[in-house]
Amino acid sequence: QLVESGGDLAQPGGSLILSCAASGFPLEDFVIGWFHQAPKKAREVVACFSKGTGNTYYADSVKGRFTISTDSAKNTMYLQMNGLKSEDTGAYYCAADHRTVLDCNIILFYDYWGQGTQVTVSS
Repeated sequence: QLVESGGDLAQPGGSLILSCAASGFPLEDFVIGWFHQAPKKAREVVACFSKGTGNTYYADSVKGRFTISTDSAKNTMYLQMNGLKSEDTGAYYCAADHRTVLDCNIILFYDYWGQGTQVTVSS
């Protein structure tokens, strides 16, 4: 199970940190990812990491602004979001997958998904 938190209303240029706590499996043994679904648009990966391949991926739209990380002791993944823009508005979902031999950005259907947390960027 994955449980997200941290979504909120933020001003343009502001920062948020999203958290995703895992239970029932060790995140450190899984591919992890964060996905964004803007209103009326398809869900897209914004950041992910595959320990098995050493692959870390960021979508072009968030490079230099977002950072994915994990805390093994807390079995939690994070998405640090800086320099927020209005286009970052939407639901954010964390996900985990067992296929660590694959690069994280080519996996379309992760095994586990969080329930989503809403981020709204507006002045």
